[in-house]
Amino acid sequence: MTLVDLNNLYSDDARCRELLKRLRWPMGIECPRCKSTTISNISTQKKHECAHCEYQFSVLSNTIFHDTHLPLQTWFLVVLLLCEARKGISANQIKRTLGISYKTAWYLCHRIRAAMAEAEKPMLSGTVEMDETFVGGKSTSELRRKSKEVVIGIRERGGDLRFFHAEDVKSGTLAHYIKENISTDVDVIVTDEWTGYPKAMIEAGIHGRKHKTIKHKDKIYVDGEIHTNTAESAFSLLKRGIVGTWHKISAKHLQAYLDEMTFRFDRRKSHTLFLDTLRHMVTANPLTFENLTKNEAAS
Repeated sequence: MTLVDLNNLYSDDARCRELLKRLRWPMGIECPRCKSTTISNISTQKKHECAHCEYQFSVLSNTIFHDTHLPLQTWFLVVLLLCEARKGISANQIKRTLGISYKTAWYLCHRIRAAMAEAEKPMLSGTVEMDETFVGGKSTSELRRKSKEVVIGIRERGGDLRFFHAEDVKSGTLAHYIKENISTDVDVIVTDEWTGYPKAMIEAGIHGRKHKTIKHKDKIYVDGEIHTNTAESAFSLLKRGIVGTWHKISAKHLQAYLDEMTFRFDRRKSHTLFLDTLRHMVTANPLTFENLTKNEAAS
């Protein structure tokens, strides 16, 4: 999907709504409340009414689009810009490109990220690399490292990527992410020599022979098929996004940016990335501005 395609295919509200209807209800319109399929149209209000429970709703009701006052064409443009930016796109860039306020652009991007976060994440298998990195601040000294935010990366070679904003890199924390994301039938898990990994493997039920270690402290970075270069390349892409695009990310919203990055990365070869994103947006729960900014200013 290109900007030219978007302008040609979805040039007005009616076309945008028709696409969202097909994505939300591929088998036909269904009442969100009682699931009845006996539905009538209220064309003057762009709504539908359920004949069974008399609930009135639109294709936007109870979705990420809920209560929006922006034209759907604007939403579609933001989705496309965000999806096609390899290292992400900032709310300031969206603001300048579309001529909307920063607050609106920021809120739009976070609602799209919230939908991306609800995408299904199948268990990883085959050869899986797991690594950790620290983001935030400019110094790499040990003192500054303690104040940085921990990001754990798990990547299946030739497959999907997972990023997580973690509290720490203790064995219990690592074991949690292993159990939640890596199949026990995995062929091998490759990590660096961090002391928490062996115990984490045991806690996660991964047999010791399936865990291979590359010793970075000994300046060994590749030993045949034993390396974490694939995970580290994903970290590199993430950090280029943080430094070059977003510039500043608060700890509160870090996971949202990680979800966006992994969603786009896992679908980087897909020709339906734009449609996949919209599909998740009409099936995800609403995200209010109040909940998004609760206990913290927009950042």
